[in-house]
Amino acid sequence: MSILKNQSRTRAQESSSAIERMYITMRHLFNRGFYKPMGVSGETLREALLILRPEIYGTIADEKVELNGLLYVIDRLPEGIEECRYINLTSDEGYKNSHFEPIIPPKRRRNCYRIDEEQMNIEITRGRSEIYDILTHLTFLFVESHKIMKRVLINEDGAVVRDWEKLEKAVLNNEELDQKGWEIAMTHTANMLGRTYREVSEIAPSFNTRKDNKRFLKIIYWLGKLAMSEVRNEQKRIITFSPVLRERLGHHIHGEVWANDIKKALKKLNLLERPLHIISANMHSVMNTLYTPLALKSELRKKSKLEVYELLSNSGNGNLRTKVEKVALQNGMTYLPDESGTNINVQLFDTSKLAFSENDFCSDKEVLEKKPVIIVMDYAFGEQAYETMEELLKPYEIGEEPVYLDVDSVSIMGKAGILEGGKGDIMIPSAHLFEGTADNYPFHNELKKEDLEGHDLQVFEGAMVSVLGTSLQNRDILKFFHESTWNVIGLEMEGAHYQKAIQAASKLRKSIKEDVKVRYAYYASDNPLETGSTLASGGLGTSGVKPTYLITEKILEQLFKK
Repeated sequence: MSILKNQSRTRAQESSSAIERMYITMRHLFNRGFYKPMGVSGETLREALLILRPEIYGTIADEKVELNGLLYVIDRLPEGIEECRYINLTSDEGYKNSHFEPIIPPKRRRNCYRIDEEQMNIEITRGRSEIYDILTHLTFLFVESHKIMKRVLINEDGAVVRDWEKLEKAVLNNEELDQKGWEIAMTHTANMLGRTYREVSEIAPSFNTRKDNKRFLKIIYWLGKLAMSEVRNEQKRIITFSPVLRERLGHHIHGEVWANDIKKALKKLNLLERPLHIISANMHSVMNTLYTPLALKSELRKKSKLEVYELLSNSGNGNLRTKVEKVALQNGMTYLPDESGTNINVQLFDTSKLAFSENDFCSDKEVLEKKPVIIVMDYAFGEQAYETMEELLKPYEIGEEPVYLDVDSVSIMGKAGILEGGKGDIMIPSAHLFEGTADNYPFHNELKKEDLEGHDLQVFEGAMVSVLGTSLQNRDILKFFHESTWNVIGLEMEGAHYQKAIQAASKLRKSIKEDVKVRYAYYASDNPLETGSTLASGGLGTSGVKPTYLITEKILEQLFKK
C-alpha cells in the first residue's frame, strides 16, 4: 500500500513540476517576444505537456490523434487558425476600427483577426490566464499536427500515403460533399489518424457547420500540411507577442475602464449611494429568477419553475427569453454591454422598481426599504477576476472627493470541476487554495451545505483549488489533493483571485466595510478524476439548469434578509 502511495505522490510531484516549468517557460517566452512552438524554443512546453497529460487532452502522449481534445481546443480558438503560420498575440490595438472582421470562437469570447492567408491576430484583454490558456491549446494543436504528419509522410523526399492524396482532393475541391463522398473521405481520414471509421464519422459533425460539411477535413488537412512544411521546408510556425501587449500586461487597463463604466452608470441612475450586492454569475439566471414570475405567468400555471427555467435555457425558445428581458428592462434592470475589452457584460437591478409581490423570497420589508441594488457581472477568466473585482471595489473618484461604495455582499456563482460526485452536483467552498503557491484564502461563507440539500443533487463542502488553467487539469495532482488532509472538493480558476481582491478592499484598503458578506457556490461542469466526464466530453446540457437556479434563488433569498 505504501509503495502505491509513494508512486502516486511521485506522479503528482512530476506533474506539479511540469506545470511549474510550463508557466516559467511561458513567462520567459512572453518576455522574449516570440518563439517557434515546434522548434527548440518550444521544446520545454511540449515536453512538460506530454509529462502532464492533462485530462482534457486525452491521448496526447499516444501515437493516435486525440479527437475530443482537438474539438475542445478548436472551439476555443478562432476559425482558420489551423491554416496560419504566424500567430500574433496583441493587446486591444484598434483592429475593431479596421476593415478586418472580428472572428469570435464559439466557446471563448475573444476578438481575433485574420490579417492575411498566413497570419492570425488574437486580442488579449483578460490578462496572463488568457495567454496561458491560448499557448497551452496551441502547443496541443501543434503536437497533434505532427502526429498527422508522421502518419502521412512516407519518406524525407516528400512522398505521402494515398489517404493523404484523397483527403487533399476532397478538401481542395470547392464542391460540397455528398453522402458517398463524405463517407469515402472519412475512411481515408480515419486511416491517417489511427482512429476507427466510427470514431471519426461520429465526431466530425461536431466540427462542421451548417455552411461547411468539410470543416473537420479541412482542419486535419491544414494541420498536417503546415507540419509537413515545417519538416520539409523548415517553414516553422511562429507565435509572437506584440510590444504593446508586453507593455500593458498587468496594468489593469481594461478592468479600470470596465469598473468606471459601471460606477458612471450607477451615478447616472442615482444608485451610487444605495446598498450594493455584487454577484458574479451568468447573464440569465438572476434576471430569470426575478422576472419570470411576472413575465411568464401563463407558463408557470402549466409547468413548475424548474421546467420553465429549462425552457428558457433551450436555444429554440428565444421568444420566451425576449419576453422576460423586456419585462426586466421595464421593471428596474439596466443592461451594460461591455465596451472596455474585458468581455464582461453587466446587469444592474434597481430593487425599488421590482414587483416583489411576485417573488416569495423577497419579503423582508426592512431590507426592501433600503432599496438595495444588485450588480450582476458575467464570468471573469482566471487572473482577470482579481483585476475586475479590485477595480470595482475601489471608491469612485468624482473630482477630489472619492465616493466609497456601500457594498453589502459579494456572491460568486460558477462552474467548477468536482473531485467527488458528478456533473450538476454542488460545491460550497470554505477556502480557496492557489495552485502552485503556498497561498490560501479561508473565509466565512454565508452559504452552507444545508441551504442547498434536499433537491436530488449531492452537495459537498470543503476547500477548492484555484488552478492556473483548466487546460492543465491533471489526474495525479487532483487525486493527491483529494486524498490529502486539505479536504479539497473541486477546482476552478477565479475563486482565489476574487477573494484576494475582496480581502484587500475590506481588510487592507478599507474601501468597503470589513464585515462584507461573501458567498461562493459552484456547480460541477465535469469530474476530471472520472473517465468520460472531463470538459472535453461535452457540455452540461439541461443538467446545469437545476443547480444554477437553486444557487441563484438561495443567493437572492439571503440578499433580501436582514
